[in-house]
Amino acid sequence: MTRYIGAHTIDNGGIHMAVLRAGNAGMTALQVFTAIPRFYGDKSTIKPANVVVHAAYVLSVATPDDEKWARASAGLTKELERSSALGVGAVCFHPGSALTSDRADSAKRISRAITEALKTVESDTRLLVENTAGAGKTMGKTAQEVKEILAGVPASLRARTGYGLDTCHLFSSGYDITASKQAFTAVLDEFEEAAGEAPSFFHLNDSAGELGSNKDRHVLIGDGHIGKQPFEWLMHDRRSNEVPLILETPQQNYDIADDDDSPDPYDVKMVKLLEELGGK
Repeated sequence: MTRYIGAHTIDNGGIHMAVLRAGNAGMTALQVFTAIPRFYGDKSTIKPANVVVHAAYVLSVATPDDEKWARASAGLTKELERSSALGVGAVCFHPGSALTSDRADSAKRISRAITEALKTVESDTRLLVENTAGAGKTMGKTAQEVKEILAGVPASLRARTGYGLDTCHLFSSGYDITASKQAFTAVLDEFEEAAGEAPSFFHLNDSAGELGSNKDRHVLIGDGHIGKQPFEWLMHDRRSNEVPLILETPQQNYDIADDDDSPDPYDVKMVKLLEELGGK
C-alpha cells in the first residue's frame, strides 16, 4: 500500500515556500491555504494531485441568512477556482453552522453551494466536505450529515465531490476511535457506508479535548487523548491507501523567515512517527 504523508506547512514567503518546506521534510502530500496562484514543486516529491487546499474557515455555507450564504457560496466557488488554477487535487472545507435553522435544511444549503461551485468551475480539482468537531450547531458532525450533504449534489457532479475525516474532530464529536481496533474500523465503516465511498483524505491530529468535548484543539500525535495507537490502526487500514494523510499539528517555529525552506522539527518528528507506525 502507498501512503502519502504530509502536513499543513507554514507558508511564510509564499505557497512555494510551503511546498519546499514540505518536500525538505520528506513529505509526499501537502495542505495549504490559497492566496496567490504560485506553485513550485521542483525541489519536492509532492505531486499536485496529493495537495489539498483548505478553504477559509469563514465560508459558512450552512448559514440560513440568504445574504451571508450568497457571499459564502461565492467564496467557496472562488476557492475552487484558485485551487483549480494551482492544479491541486482537492479543496476541503468546513460546512459551517446551521445556527437557528433546521439541520436538514442546512444540509441542503451546503449541497447547493457545492453544486454551484462545481457547475461554475470545470476542473479535475475535487471539492470535499470535512467532518467537524460538532461544537454548537456546526454541520458535518456525523456520518449521516455527511451523507445528506453529498446526497444533495446532482449525480452528474457527484464524482467531483466527497469528504475527508479529521481524527481530532471524530474523537471530539463523540466517535471513540481509541476503544479498540474493531471500534476504530467500525467508525470508518460507518462513514464509508453512509457516504457510499471511502474518505478522500485524512487530517491526522491528536486531541487536547476529551471524547465528546466538541473542542477542535489539535496537539502532536501522542500528546493528547487519542494517543498513538489509533494512528497505527489507520496506517494499516485500506482507506489510508493512496489518499493525502495531512498533519495539522502544532509547529515549533511559526516565525520562520520567508526565505528559509527548512522543515519544521515537529513536522519531521510526526512524519517519522507515522512512517514507523505504518511499518509495524
